[in-house]
Amino acid sequence: MADRSAFLTAPIGPTIVRLATPNMIAMFVTLLTFVAEAWYVGQLGTVSLAGLALAFPMMMLTMMLSAGSIGGSITGAVAQRLGAGNRSEAETLAVHAVLLTVLLAAVSALVFVGGGGLIYSVLGGSGAVLEQALAYSDVLFYGCVSVWLANGLAAIVRATGQMKIAAKNLVAGSIVQVIAAAVLIFGLGPFPNMGIAGAAAGIVIGQAVASALLLYYLMARCSELRLRLLAIPIKLAPMAAILKVGALSSVNSFCSLAAIIVITGFMARHGVDVLAGYGIGARLEFLIIPLIFGFGAASTALVGVHFGAGEIKRAHRVGWTAALYSAGLTGLIGVLVAIFPDLWANLFSDVEAVRAACRAYLQIVGPFYAFFGMALCLYFASLGSGRVLWPVLAVILRVAVVTAGCIYLSSGESAGIEQFYWLIAVGIVTQAFVTGAAVKLGAWTRGLN
Repeated sequence: MADRSAFLTAPIGPTIVRLATPNMIAMFVTLLTFVAEAWYVGQLGTVSLAGLALAFPMMMLTMMLSAGSIGGSITGAVAQRLGAGNRSEAETLAVHAVLLTVLLAAVSALVFVGGGGLIYSVLGGSGAVLEQALAYSDVLFYGCVSVWLANGLAAIVRATGQMKIAAKNLVAGSIVQVIAAAVLIFGLGPFPNMGIAGAAAGIVIGQAVASALLLYYLMARCSELRLRLLAIPIKLAPMAAILKVGALSSVNSFCSLAAIIVITGFMARHGVDVLAGYGIGARLEFLIIPLIFGFGAASTALVGVHFGAGEIKRAHRVGWTAALYSAGLTGLIGVLVAIFPDLWANLFSDVEAVRAACRAYLQIVGPFYAFFGMALCLYFASLGSGRVLWPVLAVILRVAVVTAGCIYLSSGESAGIEQFYWLIAVGIVTQAFVTGAAVKLGAWTRGLN
C-alpha cells in the first residue's frame, strides 16, 4: 500500500487533509456537474424541474450505494488486507468487487426500468411530471453499469491510498458528463434534442469514460495491487465478505433516501411549485454528500489500514478527526445558504413560489448541516472498521422520526411546509447524536479480541 507505514505513524490531521483533498476536488467537480444539470433542466421549465425532483433521488441512491455503501465496503475490505500486508487476498477481493458491481448494476436496471412508473407514481408523480421523471430515469438505469463500475473501481484505487489517481479519473468523467449533457439536452450541432433524458445520458457517458480510465490504471499501472480479471477464479466467499458489510451499510443509503422520499411525497400534495422548490433545496443536501465523501473516503481507507494493522485506538482518532472536519465544512455551507438562500434558490427557477419554498428549506435546515456532515462521515469511517450496525440504526431512527412526524403533521389542516422542514432538521440531529454516541461508547470494538 502507498506509504503504509506513514499512514500508521504520520500526524492524523494533515494525513486526512492530504488524502481528502483530491477526493473533495473530484466530488466538488461532481457537485458542479449536477448543479449544471439542474440548471440545464431548469431551462426546460418547472414541469421538467419537478420531474427531476422525483427522479434525482434515485440517481443519488445509485451513487450512494455504488460509491458509499458498496464502494466504501470495498475500500475498507481491500485496505484492511493491504494494511495487514496480504496483497494476494487484496487482489482477489478487487476482482470480485468488480464482478459484484456489475451484478448490482443489473439489479438496479431491472428494478428501476421495470418498476420506475410505479415507484414515481407512489412518490406523487403524475401526468407530465411523471413523464419527465421516467424520461430521465429510464436512460439513466439502462446505462447504470457505468456508474457502478466507475465507483467500484475508484473504491479499489482509494484502498491503495492513491486518492489523486481516483480523483483525477473521476474528474475527467465529470467534465465529459457536463459537456455531453448540454449537447444532448438542447440538441447542439448534429446531436438530437433529448430534453431531460439528455441529462441522464450525460451521466452514463461520463461515468463510462471514468470507468475505462480507472480500469486501465488498475490493470496496467497500479503498483500496490494488480487487477487480473481473467487470472483469479471466481468464488462466492470474497463477494460475501464485501456484502457482509455492504448489505448492512446499504440500509444507510436506502434510509437516507427514504427520509427524502417521505418528505417529497408530502410536498407533492402542496403543488408543483412547492415540490420543485423543495427539490431544489433538498438537492443541496444530496450535493454536499460528495464533499463529506472527501473526508469519508479518506477515513474509510485510513481506518481500514489501522484495523488491518491492529491500531484500533488510533483508528478511532482518525474517525473522529475526519468527522469534525466534515462537520466544520458542511456547517459552514449550511450557515451560508441559510443567511443567503437566494444564492442557491435563484439559480434554478424564476418562479417566485418555487424560490420561496426553496428559501424556507435552506433557512430552516441549513444550520443543521454540520450534524449531517458529522453523522455521515462517522458512517464512512465505520465502513473502514467493518462495523456499521449503529450508524445504520441511527439512520433508521431518522426515517422513523421523519415518517411519524409527517403523518402527525398531515393529520391536521394547518401544517405548513415550514413544519415539515423543521422535522427534517430534528431527524438529522437524531441521526448525528445516535451515531456519535455509539462510536464513542465502543461500537467499533465489540467483538474484537
